Amino acid sequence: MTTRWTTAVCATGAALVVALGLSGCSLGASEEPLPTPTTTVDGPVRGDRNGPPKPDVPAVWPLTGVETEKVARRPAVSVKIENAAAARPQVGLVEADIVWEEVVEGGITRFVATYHSNIPDIVEPVRSVRPMDPAIVAPLDGILAFSGGQGPFIAAVERYGTQTLINDDGDPGFSRDPGRVAPHNVIGSMPTFFAQADGKRTSPPPPQFQYARKVGQGTAPRSGKVAREVDVRLSPAQRTVWTWDPENRRYLRSEGSSASVAADGRRHSARNVLVLSTHVFNTKWVDPSGAPVPEHRLAGRGGSGTLYSSGRGVPVRWSKKDHNSPIVLKTKKGREVQLDPGNTWIELVPAGSGSWSPR
Repeated sequence: MTTRWTTAVCATGAALVVALGLSGCSLGASEEPLPTPTTTVDGPVRGDRNGPPKPDVPAVWPLTGVETEKVARRPAVSVKIENAAAARPQVGLVEADIVWEEVVEGGITRFVATYHSNIPDIVEPVRSVRPMDPAIVAPLDGILAFSGGQGPFIAAVERYGTQTLINDDGDPGFSRDPGRVAPHNVIGSMPTFFAQADGKRTSPPPPQFQYARKVGQGTAPRSGKVAREVDVRLSPAQRTVWTWDPENRRYLRSEGSSASVAADGRRHSARNVLVLSTHVFNTKWVDPSGAPVPEHRLAGRGGSGTLYSSGRGVPVRWSKKDHNSPIVLKTKKGREVQLDPGNTWIELVPAGSGSWSPR
């Protein structure tokens, strides 16, 4: 059993400041107090009769920017999901708000899939944690569920404030799929994961990116160049291709020349594809086969990238102050980058050995 601890407590709260207006009085006239500003749980403080009311800002899901009548008061739950050939087709990736693709041992990739607005019943196959995962999930102040992992990697996830749920520790919510071969058969129950939030999680999670109000109004469609296909070379073992689908206004994912589909036949797709060039190095740890475990350096770093939305791509600069800070995106002129509302897939491309090219 792995010793586990959690150090970060990030409580949400809201402070309401109510301005009191004092009305003057004239000789022989009675005082008439100004209307008291009011507030509701779902709305902002209103202005008084001396000024127009503040415009209503629509509620949006924090991890997608999509409008909703009500944002659920639950934390974000992220899950490590495998992407080796033996792991396909996966279950539950379609519902994820944000998916990160990272290179691991042997050049294959794994996903960190984060859920908040849509919750599937199950995800599969769940696999182990890696050294870049703490920097990916820490800004969410939520939960990371995974099958197991080396002690230092688990300790780092918890040290930066993320609650962990681990199959190898016997935490509830994990089971085995008899129709798949181990270790590619660990099932995760998403409702069970959400139910185990320790009460110290940020609920709802903080936004990780800035979003435009409507699809087609983000930075890429407004100022980018046409990108009907994006060929992402992550390693000799993994080529990911994104093809623009104008009918559905989404990018469709392929594993090389083969369509990437879920177990139920749905195509994996993204409203936004964010490609980031990252420094990758081999850590001192090795996997059971003796292969060195690589790490994408994210915290305290930055670099170049490209955001693809609505069939167009725009160059960006990314930076990440520390583990607990989200990625910040700027244009080359230093302006804030906005994504289109919807789900986002992030490709972490090793600088020097990886590449991406639009067509």
